[in-house]
Amino acid sequence: MPKVAIAMAPAPNAVTDNTRYVFTSESVAEGHPDKICDRVSDAILDGLLAQDPEARAGVECFATTNLMVIGGEIRVKGGFAASKMEEIARHAIKDIGYEQDGFSWDRSKIQVVVHEQSADIAQGVDQASDEKEGEGEGAGDQGIMFGYAVNETAEFMPAPLLYSHAILRSLAEARHSGAAPQLGPDAKSQVCMQYENGKPVGAASILISTQHAEGVTQAQVREIIRPHVENILPAGWMPTEDKFYVNPTGRFVIGGPDGDAGLTGRKIIVDTYGGAAPHGGGAFSGKDPTKVDRSAAYAARYLAKNVVAAGLARKCTLQLSYAIGVARPLSVYVNTHGTAEVDHHAISQALQEYMDLSPRGIRRHLQLNRPIYARTSAYGHFGRPPEADGGFSWEKTDLVEKLRAKFGG
Repeated sequence: MPKVAIAMAPAPNAVTDNTRYVFTSESVAEGHPDKICDRVSDAILDGLLAQDPEARAGVECFATTNLMVIGGEIRVKGGFAASKMEEIARHAIKDIGYEQDGFSWDRSKIQVVVHEQSADIAQGVDQASDEKEGEGEGAGDQGIMFGYAVNETAEFMPAPLLYSHAILRSLAEARHSGAAPQLGPDAKSQVCMQYENGKPVGAASILISTQHAEGVTQAQVREIIRPHVENILPAGWMPTEDKFYVNPTGRFVIGGPDGDAGLTGRKIIVDTYGGAAPHGGGAFSGKDPTKVDRSAAYAARYLAKNVVAAGLARKCTLQLSYAIGVARPLSVYVNTHGTAEVDHHAISQALQEYMDLSPRGIRRHLQLNRPIYARTSAYGHFGRPPEADGGFSWEKTDLVEKLRAKFGG
């Protein structure tokens, strides 16, 4: 296929590699108001794709005290009833753990105002303007998407975000198992990571805010949380006691949408790289894989990760750009931040040989037309192991041998 132009000017690093500094990332739990909305949006998308692998969706949710509104547009063979969307939403809310006076899976009102996909958008996706009739789909929207990988963790993810996610996931598992019944579903974490010469060496501070039951003291909450931090961080990385912050306001009983309204797609930095790399601006949740906001961001992560896993660079940022109704990316940009001997242009050319970066090519390569998205809605879309049913397929490193053979990495 023809190769697109690439930009060769070096981009600024997200952080400076050769100094001592602290870099911070945050995560939010599955019970955070925005994450509830992401979960419901993606659970509905999974329902649509289970019924029709070619379904189209742009589903958004809003949640507040005892109310959720589900809006957006869909296109699916056989139709999909509003009552089914409500059922999916209630199941997701129950699974997260909300059965509270201000927000409950069985008592909160759920309003569904979803309509058919715009015919103007559909025609651009169904037939790309730069392909022969019947031979290609166009991108579902214009936009820029970024992928990133760095060798500072085994998952090729930025350490502050990786540990922020892992701490909250550990707390959620303890809550679901009954080991920590005093905790509620809503929580946030923040890891301030100390770096020396571009490598993480320990946590400068840790902040955890978690919803808890009435009557539980903050001293008790602190000790419930402590092992879930100590067991996640590498040995010796725990900050000093005065830098270990738990519920700094002193109380967090009212949580979820009863405490703060939630929206789909409002945690895009949590979803991606925790601020260590650029984000194109588009959210993921509730969007089917014809929408390059999602699928091309997954492709960019896949390619960047394979570059770093192959040993071609210690760090890689990759940008793709698209036009609505056009199949081929307008640009492919690769930056290894001065950590590679291989020319950026040569890497870009090779990646385009190994992967068709049209929307259809991405979906086929990563097998995205499957109900695999609800699981991505909390604890990050990246840095998770590929799963047997195709979940997190964009985390595979199956291009490594090709890249090593080509460049001797």
